[in-house]
Amino acid sequence: MPEAQLPSVAEDLTTLVSTLISEIRPQLIGAALSGKHADRTNARHTDNFLSDYDLLLHDRYRELLSEIFPSFVYASEEADPQVIGDDPDPDLCVLVDPLDTSEMAVRSLYGYTHVMVYSRSLARPIAAVVGDIFHHLQIYTAARDEAGQDHAFLREQNGATHPLRPRQAVPVREALITNFLMKPDRFQALAQQNRLIEKLNQPADNGNSLGRIGVDFGSISLCHVAAGFTDATIEFSKGFAIWDLAPGHYILSAVGGTVIDLRGKPISLNYRLDTLGDIAEAMDRRQTFIAATNPTLADEIADVLTEE
Repeated sequence: MPEAQLPSVAEDLTTLVSTLISEIRPQLIGAALSGKHADRTNARHTDNFLSDYDLLLHDRYRELLSEIFPSFVYASEEADPQVIGDDPDPDLCVLVDPLDTSEMAVRSLYGYTHVMVYSRSLARPIAAVVGDIFHHLQIYTAARDEAGQDHAFLREQNGATHPLRPRQAVPVREALITNFLMKPDRFQALAQQNRLIEKLNQPADNGNSLGRIGVDFGSISLCHVAAGFTDATIEFSKGFAIWDLAPGHYILSAVGGTVIDLRGKPISLNYRLDTLGDIAEAMDRRQTFIAATNPTLADEIADVLTEE
């Protein structure tokens, strides 16, 4: 199969994220093997783990993004939004989560990094990349081409690139549904979803129970749905911050997937990042959601959840 061609902005961001992964992975492995996790007090998000590696990647993203975009608003999880470059009011807002699941990354278990480029004039994303630091299936990306069409791709660590395509939905009883259930309060919230668990336990036509619950993290969970590795991911407890949801939201949408709120209403890709104040406010919001391969499965999950 010929290698898929990424729009130029996606190629630039993919190269950037690949570079950062190659730089940070040896350091994270060293932290895991030594047990020295370089953790810091997190003054911005008191309930989240913060390490020196988060801050290192925050600085490197800003440096490398400046080589791609002359001016942009830099909206990283680790700092207040700031304008980079000579334009005092640039069109592009670049949203970054330098190191997602960093408390797992410093143990070399899981680690992800997200970047999304949002056009304020178009009121939508134009490119996003989610990088998987420790696995061979390394880069999930989406971008808008010159004709205004969105495309999504998966790139292996060896450079092989594959277009992502829409997937056929399965019923809830046959679905692999993931949730960020690591923290005890989130696990407890999931365990109380009795109707959902009952649905997943129902036998399929062959008499076997095929429904499954898995753990997943941030934007990568939506990317796994986009790739067809899972069928849906849900967040009904605390909600995801914008840097955890938005990159994966765009990648899944580019494949024709569905992201809705718990009432069944579609969540727009217009994140209303019009001013620096709007961007700062958006970074403080949380969003609950259901993300699925298509509307049929998303709506079925929403119906189950509302029955609780």
